[in-house]
Amino acid sequence: MGDDALRDDVLEELGEDRIQELAGELGTDPDGARRVVAATVSALPADFGDRSGGGLMSGVLARISTPVAESVARQTGIPVATVGRALELLLPVIVTTLAKRRKG
Repeated sequence: MGDDALRDDVLEELGEDRIQELAGELGTDPDGARRVVAATVSALPADFGDRSGGGLMSGVLARISTPVAESVARQTGIPVATVGRALELLLPVIVTTLAKRRKG
């Protein structure tokens, strides 16, 4: 997906408290957590925003979480399992951000 505006919107939606929480989950500092957010946004499929509506979201998240976690792990050096746990927090925030964009 690689959308800088989306990355910024997701970071804003997370806020400092959840960035700290994400950093703790990842075993890194807040800047490292922000890099993971950027890597995650860039690793999303190009049509993720189109598929992120409706009741099928859990299925979409299940299908993309492993490839996204693997991509983010390659980019950041953080273990795939750790990134996968962090994505459980991060992907719903990305979906919320996309939903707000649609409404706005």
